[in-house]
Amino acid sequence: MNQQRIREILAQIEKVTVAVYGDFCLDAYWMLDPKGSEVSEETGLHARAVARHYYSLGGASNVVANLAALKPQKILVIGVIGDDIFGRELRRQFDQLGIDTTHLVIQREGFDTVAFGKPYLEEVEEPRIDFGFFNRRSAATDRALLDGIRHALQTADALIANQQVPGGITNLGFIDEANRLFHEFPDKVVLLDSRHYGDKFQHIYRKTNDREAARLNGVQVGRDETVPLADMRKYADNLYRKFHRPVFLTRGPRGIVAADSGGVHEIPGIQLLKKLDPVGAGDTVTSALALCLGAGVPPVEAAEFANLAAAVTVQKLFQTGTASGAEILDVAKDPDFIYQPELAADPRQARYFPGTEIEVCENWNNGILEYWNIGERAGSSPIIPFSSLRHAVFDNDGTISTLRQGWEQIMAPVMMKAILGDQYQTADDRLFDKVRRRVLEYIDQSTGIQTLVQMEALVGIVREFGLVPPEKILDRFGYKKLYNDALMALVGERIARLRRGQLDVTDFTVKGAVAFAQALRQRGVTLYLASGTDHADVVAETTALGFADLFNGGIYGATGDLDNCSKKMVLDRILAANRLSGPELAVFGDGPVELRECRKRGGLAVGVASDEVRRHGLNPEKRARLIKAGAHLVIPDFSQRDALLRLLFPETGSSSG
Repeated sequence: MNQQRIREILAQIEKVTVAVYGDFCLDAYWMLDPKGSEVSEETGLHARAVARHYYSLGGASNVVANLAALKPQKILVIGVIGDDIFGRELRRQFDQLGIDTTHLVIQREGFDTVAFGKPYLEEVEEPRIDFGFFNRRSAATDRALLDGIRHALQTADALIANQQVPGGITNLGFIDEANRLFHEFPDKVVLLDSRHYGDKFQHIYRKTNDREAARLNGVQVGRDETVPLADMRKYADNLYRKFHRPVFLTRGPRGIVAADSGGVHEIPGIQLLKKLDPVGAGDTVTSALALCLGAGVPPVEAAEFANLAAAVTVQKLFQTGTASGAEILDVAKDPDFIYQPELAADPRQARYFPGTEIEVCENWNNGILEYWNIGERAGSSPIIPFSSLRHAVFDNDGTISTLRQGWEQIMAPVMMKAILGDQYQTADDRLFDKVRRRVLEYIDQSTGIQTLVQMEALVGIVREFGLVPPEKILDRFGYKKLYNDALMALVGERIARLRRGQLDVTDFTVKGAVAFAQALRQRGVTLYLASGTDHADVVAETTALGFADLFNGGIYGATGDLDNCSKKMVLDRILAANRLSGPELAVFGDGPVELRECRKRGGLAVGVASDEVRRHGLNPEKRARLIKAGAHLVIPDFSQRDALLRLLFPETGSSSG
């Protein structure tokens, strides 16, 4: 979905009136001080001290907050709260947002406002403290709510029915009455998001998660189980056929599956490198879907828009966040989608070019690779004819050269020391392990991007942990120098051994890589080298290894200009300068960045899942990363050169000249 279409949808949303019926809740965040408080004189127990506390809208209230962030014409709410401090805070926040609370009932007896107390100790959420889980709605309250629903069906463009709290509906006859109202207004968009009563509501659109979708199909799925995509597609289709209304099934980081009259559609998840918090993302999806549908946006586009909105909120920590139009546009500028997560996670699904270890990740048929780019409709699928290849871009480190093998083991301690500062030697095991896991997670996700970009992220992580005084935090250039000095000591020693004749080029290159590049040159393919490493270092290292002259299209490294990522720049320059269509370009790389950029431009993405220690054979972790980044093919190395050439040039045979 391009930005122009998003702007059109945002403009349509501004004309929408939307109503929300549901469990209106308040989230209470209590950030505990690890030092604690005093010892109670009465009990002798060590009290806990709250260093900071704040309150945000949760449950259906968070749906309202998300609606407000997208600025529809009017929002009205239908629900019940108690006559208590949490209810008054909820009303106050609704008033600040300009919400119509005419149909927000205050039940003074037998009902407490639902609130979720969330204590956090050192950024880790402790067991929740829940209020209002034993409520009983009165008959008078139910009648008032049904009147509110009727009013919404008469006046609003869309109605959201949001049920999340056990016991939120204490009289099931209420659902029967609501269903009669929904049947009375068959053309009205009513979007249901129900945790416990999804099978009882009728005449509505459905948004639900993977486990709830399985349950609605008679299948019980455990909390930690992943529902396969094939099953999700089947569940979505079944629900659409049963209820005859569009269905939206959320899959967490794996995106959304939607079903409508046009069939079943997959909207992939978006790769994000920041620390994430999925709390409230489902509410964001619900609100975005309802506004789009109320504005007349087709269901598949509504799902794409909602997917982008969720990518905004998961990046907001320690809050049930919202997504504004400006934030959605920002995420949509250049999203990195997650391709084929099921295949990536399960090597048993791998399919290979006959007689080889070359994994074909898309449909392949006699030299034609059939696939569809994210953002395009299946059925209008573009294809890549392999034989049209004219230009090839290679990553260097891990794809051809292994001179920098082990860079992760150098970057990790540099980052950990930067984050822990003076506490590096004294930090307890829990804090040390927490920092280590955060660093390793980021390094794994960011493989392939410019070192300076990684160091810019490090600055943010140092600030995130707050262990280093602000005046002692270095900028990205300072941290890059620390890392580069340590790495270049390792690289310099390896080059010295190469020059002394103690080791040769084969000790520092992936098996068959240089010979394969030479074979491409002999076929008239123009070669380029693009690396996230500093330009001068790339030139020096490829020269030392003796293959710099192979790259007649040029060698490109990082320049320190973050506005022009080298790999993006090189790919765009190649396509523009040579007036190429995507299939005439191939990218070979062991990092997600270059493969994603290749997929965005319609080229052939070849993942090199190399074991850099042995310099041959498959690295399973790399394979998974590269498939999720969009690899069309995955190879363990270039040892099966002739077979790979036959695959790329089916009409010319395998001869390498």
